Amino acid sequence: MDRRWQLVLDCLDCEKAPFSKGTLVKFRALLISYSFDRRLIEKTVEMAKVRGGYNSTSLRIALDSSPLWGAARVEDTYNLLGHALRKALSIIAESNQDSLENVALSFSADLAAKTSLKAALDLDWDNPEARNIALSNILQTLNSVESQINQITDLNDSTAQQVQENLAIARQIETQDVEEAADGSPKLRQGVTKDRRISIEDEDMRHGRKSRSQKFDGFKRHIAKDLDIGIVRAVGITSANAPEASVTLDIESDLKQQQVTIQELHIDRAYLTSHLVKQRTDDLTIICKAWKVRNGKLFDKNAFVLDWDNSLTRCPNGISLPFHQGGVVHFPEHECFACPLRAQCTKSKHGRTISIHPDESLLVELRERQTSEAGRAQLRQRVSVEHSVFSYWLLARRPSSLSWSAEKSF
Repeated sequence: MDRRWQLVLDCLDCEKAPFSKGTLVKFRALLISYSFDRRLIEKTVEMAKVRGGYNSTSLRIALDSSPLWGAARVEDTYNLLGHALRKALSIIAESNQDSLENVALSFSADLAAKTSLKAALDLDWDNPEARNIALSNILQTLNSVESQINQITDLNDSTAQQVQENLAIARQIETQDVEEAADGSPKLRQGVTKDRRISIEDEDMRHGRKSRSQKFDGFKRHIAKDLDIGIVRAVGITSANAPEASVTLDIESDLKQQQVTIQELHIDRAYLTSHLVKQRTDDLTIICKAWKVRNGKLFDKNAFVLDWDNSLTRCPNGISLPFHQGGVVHFPEHECFACPLRAQCTKSKHGRTISIHPDESLLVELRERQTSEAGRAQLRQRVSVEHSVFSYWLLARRPSSLSWSAEKSF
């Protein structure tokens, strides 16, 4: 492992690893099961207080996420179906103390026993017609195996349950990835089903996207870094396709157990819909770069003055209308037609409209902060969390919906 882990494990500069990665994973799982991961955070904070005189319960927290690749294999639809079928037959083989090949042959499903499903089918996979034939063959085999298994009466309860669970996974893959063609034959569904399962071994892994160009499979890890002492105070894990904002309940729970509150929250725009922002109190300051307001060469929203005391918005020509957050202000057609600034404001055949964001007051505050040197300096403080190397994998706590394999991933 790298030098950070060597430091943690008291083997700095060792040339030979003291134990395998698997041992580290098991050790970490035991730490979490006995809540010693919590003790690691607490001990780190205690040391910071003793050595640095740090004793704050109101934190300045920076929150960011990074991809966490899953440990399980990601497969296409054909291999997902074959993998689930092979697992079901393997469980029967193990129960009967027989080989997978013999059991698969007895179910007329020898393709499920091959090391490569696609090699067993021996088709031209560049041919769309051949791919449809392959899908049909796999589903016919699945139907046949499921029918035969349902007639078996001598499986013990545990084995029967495991077999049915894997057959159910195969049906889940079929439902999400397969549709019926015009002639009634199965074909792959066009597009991607929402929350699509991509792995047999880890049901929680998902396709994710960190940016337009960066894709990944697995999960997202989120860290909350204390900007004053430079340590990570809380960690969360979500599925790769989950919005960033969904993690903040777990982050807040971690911080509450440390008996601290957030005074300043430094985030990117992906977290603006989080409960920490929506349910913020007056003593919490949100530091975030606001979206730019553009309207081509015409007046943008910044040209309209918002009078918060009287809930009025005033256009550049001085016309005022009431507004409320989350609503749309429609300026009258006759006023816009007679306005000397119309050519600079709108090309609409009707009057100008202004959309007011449900949290417009916060966005106005963020945009105003960016106009000052001090405000821009505040925004730059978040860079430290973006540059942090996520060596806090050991401290990650999983939401109850995620499996242990998520935490085994690096």
